[in-house]
Amino acid sequence: MSFTPYTYFQCPCTESNLPTRRLGENASTEEEESDQDDRTFDPRAPRANYSLYPLEYLLYCEDCHQIRCPRCVLDEIVTWYCPNCLFEVPSSTVKSEGNRCTRSCFQCPICIAPLSVSSTEAPPEGLGAEHATQNGPYVLNCAYCAWSSKEIGIQFDKPNGIFAQLSKIQNGGKPIVTPRERRKDREERTRDTSGSTMNEDGVVEDLPGIMNLDPHELLDAESQFSNLKAFYQSQLADSSPASALGFTGEYGYGSPGALSRIMGLYTGGSFAEKKAKSKKGAMREAQDALEGLQITSPASEEKAVNRLLSEGWESTASAVQKKEQSYNTHFVSDLRPIAHLLRTKRSKRCRTCRHILSKPESKVQTTRFRIRLVALNYIPSISIKPLQPATLGRETFLTPMKPTQFLLTFKNPLFDNVKVNIATPASTPGRFSSKVTILCPQFEVGANTDAWEEALREGGGKGTEREKKRTKAEASEGQNQAEAGKIWERGRNWVSVVVEVLPASLKIEGPEFMRSEELKKDDGPLREDEDVVEIPVFVRVEWEADVAHDDTAGLTATSRDKEAKEKRELAYWCVLGVGKIIQD
Repeated sequence: MSFTPYTYFQCPCTESNLPTRRLGENASTEEEESDQDDRTFDPRAPRANYSLYPLEYLLYCEDCHQIRCPRCVLDEIVTWYCPNCLFEVPSSTVKSEGNRCTRSCFQCPICIAPLSVSSTEAPPEGLGAEHATQNGPYVLNCAYCAWSSKEIGIQFDKPNGIFAQLSKIQNGGKPIVTPRERRKDREERTRDTSGSTMNEDGVVEDLPGIMNLDPHELLDAESQFSNLKAFYQSQLADSSPASALGFTGEYGYGSPGALSRIMGLYTGGSFAEKKAKSKKGAMREAQDALEGLQITSPASEEKAVNRLLSEGWESTASAVQKKEQSYNTHFVSDLRPIAHLLRTKRSKRCRTCRHILSKPESKVQTTRFRIRLVALNYIPSISIKPLQPATLGRETFLTPMKPTQFLLTFKNPLFDNVKVNIATPASTPGRFSSKVTILCPQFEVGANTDAWEEALREGGGKGTEREKKRTKAEASEGQNQAEAGKIWERGRNWVSVVVEVLPASLKIEGPEFMRSEELKKDDGPLREDEDVVEIPVFVRVEWEADVAHDDTAGLTATSRDKEAKEKRELAYWCVLGVGKIIQD
């Protein structure tokens, strides 16, 4: 199995969550901070899985001068849009209608493929057939699995506004009473109850504008919740008097709860609580379907069992199909077309200073960013590869107790020279500790200037090539052996140094001097990925940058102030995955 060397960077947000201390315990806190600074980062710790990222995944805050990972940023929604029609949806529509497209964008309930609207009429033939228009009714068709909304008895009168038409039709073609119509009918009933008229037989006549709804009808989940919510809102309004601000219940100033709290300040609360409880009205429960009561009958369960026996297992919906539906379904014939789920464009802010780190364009059709502070443009990138090319098929495996040299390359994206200090523990953490040695831990990387500008400054454009060849020639004098304290290769804005690794043996039973302390405590079998050599490296970068001035101070700043430099530094841990050790 092949192995590709990798480099992961640690975000410092995991180390900022220090335990809280009481007043007067500054000494112990300082000791803990010093212990945390001296502690070596363990890439095999369970917490390390949530703090290591590739450099491409990280952002950089210019105000805090720190790395920011996806866990230490705040997301803000810039816009909502449909991925099918690319229509921008207002946030008010999302709050009222949900996070689904309210136009004519639907997916097949069987295979989740996009659905298209077509007419049930036969296409016209003859002269001018391409310019003729087709009339309704219309259906939704799937081009992948040939599913059609006609199979569940749903047809539409118009080819557009499918979402609004579908919300009024049940499977089978029966109309659905929408929550808005139910709310309007409920308001009409409550307003006209006092003014109802009776005929000569003493029976209340039906008032105009009121729908004849069945109090024992079978409601879907949305209609049941709407009726139940409206019922309890009316019960709370009747049992608690409204305040001057229009609030009811515990939130109003004239409510029994608020009065008991106010009177309890002066009387102790015992009398006020009894008086408040006596004033509260009794609340009753829902009685029928119009108030949200839905009684499950045993006949429905028997009907489902008989249907399963007659139609077979193929007629039942799968778990994936049930998950996409807004309500619980059991059979394929109960599935409905699925409206496309909306997507969002999000901006990211620093959780510490609320500085914008990433902000995309608000237009749905474009993929550009207004602000994009990627860490790749502020932090030197690190790559690692074997110094000597290995034979085919052996490039990813390390021989135990045989020294292997790797080339560690730092590339500077800044326009200033940076000083790099790197450090690593003598032995890698874990039960099988490999020895690690960095031959040149301190070096300087050139600025990321223009290649033509540097060629003109050095005169002729061959200075860089001569320097690169000179360092290679110096290294080849010692039979291609790297020397301590010297870099291996240098470029315009990159430097390569040599890292020597002595892989450990994976034998559980071995000499006492070759076994680590952790292996002596835990001598279990080899676990997953314990044969991978991961090297924790502490990197410290220093450079001088221009001093940031305010807009008002920039008008009065002198030329000396504008040329002033400030020293900046950044320290972080990274993990180098160099290869796998061959098992003995």
